[in-house]
Amino acid sequence: MGQETPMLKQYKAIKNEYADAILLFRLGDFYEMFMEDAETAAEVLEIVLTSREAGKGRRIPMCGIPYHAATGYIAKLIAKGFKVAICEQVEDPKKAKGLVKREVIRVITPGTLIDEQLLDEKNNNYLMALVKQAEVYGLAVADLSTGDFFVTQIPAEEGLLIDELSHWQPREVLVSEQQLPLWPWLKQHTELLLTPRPALDFEWENAQERLLAHFQVVSLEGFGCQELLAAVAAAGALLSYAYETQKSQLSHLLSLRTYYLDDFMHLDQYTRRNLELVETLREHKTQGSLLWVLDRTVTAAGGRLLKKWLEQPLRRLVEVEERLEKVERFFLRHQIREATRSLLRRTCDLQRLLAKLACGTLNPRDLLALGNTLKLLPELRVELLREEMGPVAEMAKAINPLPELAALLTNALREDPPIIMTEGNIFREGYNLELDALLSATRDGKQWIASLEQQERERTGIKSLKVGFNQVFGYYLEVTKTNLNLVPEDYIRKQTLANAERFITPELKKYEELILGAEEKRAALEYELFIELRQQVFTALPELKRLAETLALLDVYAALAETAVQNHYVRPEVNEDKSILIREGRHPVVERVLPPGKFVPNDTLLDEKTHRLQIITGPNMAGKSTYMRQVALIVLMAQIGSFVPASYARIGLVDRIFTRVGAADNLAGGQSTFMVEMSELANILHHATGDSLLILDEIGRGTSTYDGLSIAWAVLEYLWNPQAIGARTLFATHYHELTSLAKRLPGVENLNVVVAKEGEDVVFLHKILPGASDRSYGIEVAKLAGIPGVVLDRAREILSQLEAKGLKERSQKVALPVNPAQQLPLFVAEDNPLVKELRNLNLNELTPLEALKLLFQWQKRLKKKEA
Repeated sequence: MGQETPMLKQYKAIKNEYADAILLFRLGDFYEMFMEDAETAAEVLEIVLTSREAGKGRRIPMCGIPYHAATGYIAKLIAKGFKVAICEQVEDPKKAKGLVKREVIRVITPGTLIDEQLLDEKNNNYLMALVKQAEVYGLAVADLSTGDFFVTQIPAEEGLLIDELSHWQPREVLVSEQQLPLWPWLKQHTELLLTPRPALDFEWENAQERLLAHFQVVSLEGFGCQELLAAVAAAGALLSYAYETQKSQLSHLLSLRTYYLDDFMHLDQYTRRNLELVETLREHKTQGSLLWVLDRTVTAAGGRLLKKWLEQPLRRLVEVEERLEKVERFFLRHQIREATRSLLRRTCDLQRLLAKLACGTLNPRDLLALGNTLKLLPELRVELLREEMGPVAEMAKAINPLPELAALLTNALREDPPIIMTEGNIFREGYNLELDALLSATRDGKQWIASLEQQERERTGIKSLKVGFNQVFGYYLEVTKTNLNLVPEDYIRKQTLANAERFITPELKKYEELILGAEEKRAALEYELFIELRQQVFTALPELKRLAETLALLDVYAALAETAVQNHYVRPEVNEDKSILIREGRHPVVERVLPPGKFVPNDTLLDEKTHRLQIITGPNMAGKSTYMRQVALIVLMAQIGSFVPASYARIGLVDRIFTRVGAADNLAGGQSTFMVEMSELANILHHATGDSLLILDEIGRGTSTYDGLSIAWAVLEYLWNPQAIGARTLFATHYHELTSLAKRLPGVENLNVVVAKEGEDVVFLHKILPGASDRSYGIEVAKLAGIPGVVLDRAREILSQLEAKGLKERSQKVALPVNPAQQLPLFVAEDNPLVKELRNLNLNELTPLEALKLLFQWQKRLKKKEA
């Protein structure tokens, strides 16, 4: 076996340091990959796998991609979950003595993307660090492409952690190597890329020291996390990974924001999914979601911020009112709103531009975009500083247009600078005297060469003579073979072709050296000047970061106002009592997809006394689910600071929205439809409070009729009971027996969806009115769905037979008259062992889920005894 080449030794040494990444090794104009990396990349990228000499008699697998087209290939690798280490030549090959020095300048991972070509402009790209300490989870979340950095600490409950993961949707989660055995259960609930990291990174002392050094403070008290040991451990570990991958100081991470779950309305994973806040349930698309309706933002940063608001509705009244006030200012002033949106539309994505600035990847075109954005700010301030804009004008006062920086960038940069910073053509003439001299020398030399062709044609009489240039010989004079007899003596032969010969002259070489020397010096000088200019911009980074946040906020306020105007929304009255009053409420998404005026609005009244729990009956397709979802969405919209689809709305703040809507098997997790339903229901019963809003649809339908009815009945009583939960609840059902609860439990009322009967057909009026529905119209709905007539006829026969046998009398047997404050008696006989067992139970120590399990066991035993 032959000896390895020096280049291959260099490659292996670097690869050993980045064994978990695919190493892109720069060779000239290509990034090359070798051995296992080459085999993997060739398959993923669908490129040719070749081989390379690795020493005498030995070859190794190799593949390559052009460096100028690398971004698209990197995106494919990242999408498949790979990490990519970028290894560059860090010295000029012309000046290198022996092997060119190479270093990894950045490691790109799914959670550390900063290049806009790898990112979705209106979605954040979050990296999370997760650690468990004693009875708490510590979470840190950062988007390196925007500079957002958050920490929190939550009780070590699996459900709460899954809800937070559902909220943040991190692309990559860092965990301690020592804690890897703790996390396999997460894979059952969510697709996560877990990246193991050294346990030392998660040690509190190391983490705190790293954070203090980064933020240049002596305590973390100012960030509100000094006492949150697990949160600090996670934040320090995240920062360590970010340093390691970005190879920079990450100066755009200017602050650490501590948040608590109680700061925001809690939305569990089921509610986010069922209400289709940011994507649809089935197709996982934005179109058809609430975000699709509300997002009229004109900047990428505004779009990201609006999505963040939707994911975290507010709980504090003063914060909700502040947002609503600013939206209303834009709502009432059309011209200011239009002018603001027009100006914002022309701004760059300042947040992500600043991330590139901090990481040293900002290019000349980015700097021009920054300069053009700064030039728009004085006009924006004028629009917003009008007296009638109130709190928005206060925001505008904080906008610093940085006029000196704007002028510097405008005067320095050409109108069309390149993306690559080493090729020159970046700066305007007049910016730098030395650069102007080199530009003049290049221009004069090229003008002389441009006139040389005509001069030589006249001097030699060779009409077909041409002046050309290539990388090997430089400039040359080309003469066809038929004219060689006319070549003068001062021509020096340089190259022979099939039909021509190429020559040079001493004077031509002199000008060539002048031009090429000037161009090389100019490119080098422009690079130096660009780095200096970038550093000047860097000093303004804190001010630019504040500016970026303000522009994003203005965009969201103006966008919500625009949506309110276009969709005829009203400002909700928000307060801290427990009532929800909505007049002519509409579902924000459904009304958008229907023709104008076709959506049927409905009123809603929920409170803690006479309208606390509403049982909604009516046929399928009549609009029960749409109505309940619209109530939840209107409440949520109000608590993000948006106007709402109604003619009037008064919203008492809620702490949580829970939904149990629809049926879906979790086959991968080994759970049936009914088990999924019961798991979601158990989550609600454990965590709902008197300040919550509950949306429950068809509880108990995944099992037998009597089991389902029993569960639904027990759940309703438990939710109604103020000593247990007492939450405001909308409960849709086909169990008409449940409507009798309205006569027995104060605060329970019946609603129904109005249906008009025309012969054997039904017409859905989509109107919600007081009272219970007398039937479900199941056969009529089946007819609308296209069930064959012969099946429908047989169904009517069977229904008549069942009704004749008195099956529908079961409600009278179940709904025995009892004291409203009591649960229903299950058995009557005093000597029944189940009665004794029930009497001995300590109900105060029994959870709702345990109660349901006992109910199942007793019923099973009773049936067995009867059999």
